[in-house]
Amino acid sequence: METSSSGKILPFLVACVLLLPSFLSLGNELDTIRNRVVAELLTSKISQEQVTTILNQMAPDGSYPFIDYTDLSRTAGFPHRHHTGNLVYLAKAYSIPSSPFFKNQEIKERIITSLAYWVTHDYVGDNWHDNQITTPTNLVNLMLLMGDELPKDLVDKAQPIIGRAHMNASGARPSGDRIVIAGILAKNLLFTGDKEAFDEVISIIANEIKFSTGERGMQHDYSFHHRVDRVNNTTSYGYGKYANAFGEWADYVAGTSYAFDTDRINHLVDYYLDGVYKQLVYGIYEDISVKNRSISNRSTFQPKDVLEIERLLRSTDYRKQELEEIMQLRKGERTPTQSFAKFFWQTEHFVVQRPDFYTSVRMFSTRNRNMEMPYNGPGKTTHHRADGTNYIQLKGDEYHDIWPVYDWQKISGTTILQKPELHGPDNIQLDGLTDFVGAAEDGYFGAVGFDFISPHDGTQAKKGWFFFDRVFVCLGTGISSDKPYPVVSTVDQVLLRGPVWVQQQGSSSRRLAEGEHTLTNLEWLHHDGVGYWFPESPTLTVKNQVERGSWAAITDQKNISTEEVRKKVLTAYFDHGIRPEDAGYAYLVAPRVSQEELASLSRSGLRILANNTRQQAVFHPALEQTQVVFYEAGSLELADGSKVTVDQPGILLINQDGKSIDTLTIADPLRSQENFVLHLPGRYEGSSNEVKAVWDRRKNTTSIHVKLPQGVYAGKSVTVAVRFVD
Repeated sequence: METSSSGKILPFLVACVLLLPSFLSLGNELDTIRNRVVAELLTSKISQEQVTTILNQMAPDGSYPFIDYTDLSRTAGFPHRHHTGNLVYLAKAYSIPSSPFFKNQEIKERIITSLAYWVTHDYVGDNWHDNQITTPTNLVNLMLLMGDELPKDLVDKAQPIIGRAHMNASGARPSGDRIVIAGILAKNLLFTGDKEAFDEVISIIANEIKFSTGERGMQHDYSFHHRVDRVNNTTSYGYGKYANAFGEWADYVAGTSYAFDTDRINHLVDYYLDGVYKQLVYGIYEDISVKNRSISNRSTFQPKDVLEIERLLRSTDYRKQELEEIMQLRKGERTPTQSFAKFFWQTEHFVVQRPDFYTSVRMFSTRNRNMEMPYNGPGKTTHHRADGTNYIQLKGDEYHDIWPVYDWQKISGTTILQKPELHGPDNIQLDGLTDFVGAAEDGYFGAVGFDFISPHDGTQAKKGWFFFDRVFVCLGTGISSDKPYPVVSTVDQVLLRGPVWVQQQGSSSRRLAEGEHTLTNLEWLHHDGVGYWFPESPTLTVKNQVERGSWAAITDQKNISTEEVRKKVLTAYFDHGIRPEDAGYAYLVAPRVSQEELASLSRSGLRILANNTRQQAVFHPALEQTQVVFYEAGSLELADGSKVTVDQPGILLINQDGKSIDTLTIADPLRSQENFVLHLPGRYEGSSNEVKAVWDRRKNTTSIHVKLPQGVYAGKSVTVAVRFVD
């Protein structure tokens, strides 16, 4: 019996010993996660000069004389954040072993003095963000770095201030701020050791990566709406406060029982690659076309960080090669290779990239509002930045910080009434007035149609863009206004970098002197590697000169520099005159082109087949592709003389192989039909269940019925193959 008993007890004891590390690890997981959070805080590089500056600026009571602590208004920008931000910087200087101030007692005493000043006064700004995110973020980071070495009474007094970041706070609504606030709360729970509450908050973060089409959050096209106005916030709130915040916590909890599901992380990868990175120039630089009110702020031009990609690659191998390419691009280890076209149908934003240029078209409709409101001061000049804005970027910095000297009624790609002054800041965000706004794209080529009516002043225009391989064509028609001011369509307004060359009919090419010019019978214009070709030899106004302005003039924020800014700018535009009734324009943009190549475009065979209020169409002979925007049902004669007829409005890419059509890409900008019906000459058959082909023997025509995407995919393109039958 004894032998038998000991034989049973020993394996049990061994099993307990083997399981003990698991039980201990479960108990220590919060410590593990906290250590990871702190370790990331300790990766900062400490500048001895900056520490010295902070200490010299600090008053004996821990305050900073340069901060107006009495001004808590939204437009002041909450300079108080520098106080708590300096606390964190000093805490890092004290805590990082490689810092020259590591465990420096003077630093610790100054931190204590300055923290005491803050918790005694507890500054609450008029902007909720200051109180629910900015201050709690800085104070919780301070606690994680120094909390155990700070006086208990100061730690206790800081807790209610940090506690303003909670899940019932006004800013914790679904979308990016919800994850950010949950993350602040989670860090504080790590500091206090409240496991039960931490479990709940981590669950909230884990469940935030999901589609929320029609509401705040990620849309089914991988764009992001921060608010119910459905304005594009993909590379702002949807990047730093949503995607990166989730990725941060996915990294912190990896390998623990809190680890996020791989499916969620892979969904995040899709959002980065198919959403965020497609709205950055080459996935590297900020694309100014998607910026909102922040465009009024001075910025730096530099590659985006690689930290979020490193975090993803630690969590998943999904689409690893694509992520690694973006990381290498940002590090300068390779050059771009990707080419694509994508229409974000939920946001009405269109992008095209080739390995050496990037361009986009920003629009709005009855489904989306035009622009973010100028919350807290910046953005007060952005009324027209969604009116068909079309920037062209080769390096990514072509428009960098042009904004103080910018003419906000001559935005690249737009058609705008030239009012004596812009409307007030309260009249920026407005609903769209038309439904026909959309694009057809097959992932590489694309056509865009915009039935534009300005909600600000009633200016009307039908605007189309046709993107081929190396060039794109811009058409405008039906331009009209009943206001007593000129209407202008702007080809480009961009930083002037180098000479401007032009050629007019009957003349040789010449370099423009700086100044303002009215150029008649213009054939082409060339500047900074970009060519503009004008097939109708129009009159164009060109200004290549120094423009003046200031940062303070484009924002209502306080403490902004009023110093005059001078920059050389190229502005080229069509002047349609006062009260135009049916004006139009046509031009081609050729990025990365020489003057010789630009001059030869007239011999390329590229043809504008239509540019009227019923339809706009362009044929590219080398590609055998016709792109057409049908604003209404009707027929279009193709370049070979055959006719395509549609039963409803739509946008089409028509690809031919010899004399017959082989593929069609179709989109319904109105999002009102289940099927698209068109009629082709000859006999065709469909090649999938998405296509029904009905041949009329008598007329020798085929009716093609194509199923259109529905629900959250309404407005998305569909590409189908058809087969000609001899």
